[in-house]
Amino acid sequence: MAFPVRAITLDLDDTLWPFAPIGARVERVLHDWLTQHCPLTAQRFPIEAMRELRERMYVERPDLAHDFSQLRKLSLVRALELAGDDPLHADAAFEAFYDERNRVDFYEDTLDALARLAARVPLAAISNGNADLARVGIGAHFAFQLGAREHGMPKPHAGIFHAACARFPFAPHEVLHVGDDIEMDVVGAHRAGLRSCWINRIGAQWPHEDVRPDLQFTTLAELADWLDSTHTMETVAA
Repeated sequence: MAFPVRAITLDLDDTLWPFAPIGARVERVLHDWLTQHCPLTAQRFPIEAMRELRERMYVERPDLAHDFSQLRKLSLVRALELAGDDPLHADAAFEAFYDERNRVDFYEDTLDALARLAARVPLAAISNGNADLARVGIGAHFAFQLGAREHGMPKPHAGIFHAACARFPFAPHEVLHVGDDIEMDVVGAHRAGLRSCWINRIGAQWPHEDVRPDLQFTTLAELADWLDSTHTMETVAA
C-alpha cells in the first residue's frame, strides 16, 4: 500500500527498544541505591514490596494514571516515610531510577532506520512512558517529544495524537503513527484519523475485524524501506 506521509509519530518502549530488560534493571538499581542511602526503606520495602506499594498508589491516585514519574516519586516518599527514613531522599532515589530507566538497548535495526526515516520526513515521539529522548541519545532525530504526562492524557485517547499533528502542523490523515501496541498505538491512531503502522516483532496475530493497520512490518527497517520506495515513486511521478 502506498499513500502520502508528511510526518511520522513513533512510540518508544517495545518499538525502538525492548522494555522488559529495563523494567527488571531499574527495580534492582533503585533497591541497591536505597540499601546504600536509606537502609530502613530497603529493608522494609524489598523489590516486590516496593512494587506492591507503587500499585497501591496507582489505585489511590487515578488522576495520575498518565504520569508514571510522579507516581514513582510519590511511592518513594510514602515508602521513606513509612520506613522512618527522610522523605527528602525521594528526589535522589528517583534520579537513580530515572538514569537507569533511560539506559536502553536498541533493537538492532533501530538507529539506522531512525536516521533513514528522519531524512525523509519529520519525526515525533508519542509515549505513555517516561523515557527522555535526550538522555537516551536520539533526540537529534526528532522534531519533538509528546508524553502523556505533558499532554495530560495517555494513548489511546485521540487528543494526544491530535496534539502531535497540530505541532507539526499537519492534518491527522497526513501523519503516520508507528508502534507495537495494538490498542494504544494502532487502534488509537486509527480512531484519531491518523494512518497507522504496526511493528509486530513477535509474530502476534491481529485480533480485530473492524480495524486494521495501514501497514504492518516486523522491523523499523522495513518501514524505512517502504518510505524510501514511496518517496521514490512520488519523485518519479512528479
